[in-house]
Amino acid sequence: MPVNSPSPAEVLRVGSRDSKLALIQTELVVAAIRQAHPALRVEIETMKTIGDKIQDVALSKFGDKGLFTKELEVALEEGHIDLVVHSLKDMPTTLPPNMTLAAITEREDPRDALILGPRHAPGTRLEELAEGSVIGTGSVRRVAQLRRLYPHLKFMDIRGNLNTRLAKLDAEDSIFDALILAVAGMTRLGMSSRISQRLDNVLHAVGQGALGIEIRSDDRRTALIAQSLDHRRTRLACLAERELMRVLEGGCSVPIGAVAQWSDDAMTRLSLNAVVVSPDGSLAAEASSEICIGKDEEYADADARTLGSNVAALMRERGADRILSGIERTPNSV
Repeated sequence: MPVNSPSPAEVLRVGSRDSKLALIQTELVVAAIRQAHPALRVEIETMKTIGDKIQDVALSKFGDKGLFTKELEVALEEGHIDLVVHSLKDMPTTLPPNMTLAAITEREDPRDALILGPRHAPGTRLEELAEGSVIGTGSVRRVAQLRRLYPHLKFMDIRGNLNTRLAKLDAEDSIFDALILAVAGMTRLGMSSRISQRLDNVLHAVGQGALGIEIRSDDRRTALIAQSLDHRRTRLACLAERELMRVLEGGCSVPIGAVAQWSDDAMTRLSLNAVVVSPDGSLAAEASSEICIGKDEEYADADARTLGSNVAALMRERGADRILSGIERTPNSV
């Protein structure tokens, strides 16, 4: 039997965070695996990460870039599971030496979204909210860009999984007028009808909307299984974004926004726009570039990473390091 056609006796153990959204995302991946490998028995193992356990501290106060991945990676390394499904935006750009990013799934809409509380009319936009309206988000990146664009609004940290945050917004005594959440999460939870505005003027997080498949580097069997999950168009765009972040040494709590887009349907030219904004919105470094992507897979990955490093170099020339070092010195600034 071919090595990429598992026998009925084989089991693939898939690790996931235990939140509702994480499980929905993992089940999407498991369904794709079962379709490609119907003989394979797939089991889901769930666990909480440190980011799930600590809900009363702002993400910006954590220095650990593996906030939502570390416990899953330990289980993977110890052989308790064979594959982990991550929200790609939560994955550090540098993985443990014995781990690899085996696949990146097709991207859902990566934009951020405005979700209104019940006291506002559906369809109201950010610029239409009254001065002093309170917007909830746990993302330094979102706050930094939005303060720059909408100085009349106030921003407050909010933690918890997506359902918890929505419950805080909808409470009768809520202090929040609206939340900023990812379109992808709302869509996967079947709540896209609550989206009042998709924010085209805010650059999303690196990898947002895509799922990352992490495995052990020496696990050839699982690597072959994961091949069916990889979406080339998404992978190359996300590799460019992740290389940008790796060079700038940003984490999920650092305000780096990055949007990689294909300039043509033939996937020959990839562009990358990026911004780093200080938490108060007063300073920003922006850059963009484009590169020709080769058809050979190995060279294509290298081309995408080159694009990311080129844009990172441009941003450094324009003051990105000064902004990021200031944030590192004052991690509680947001």
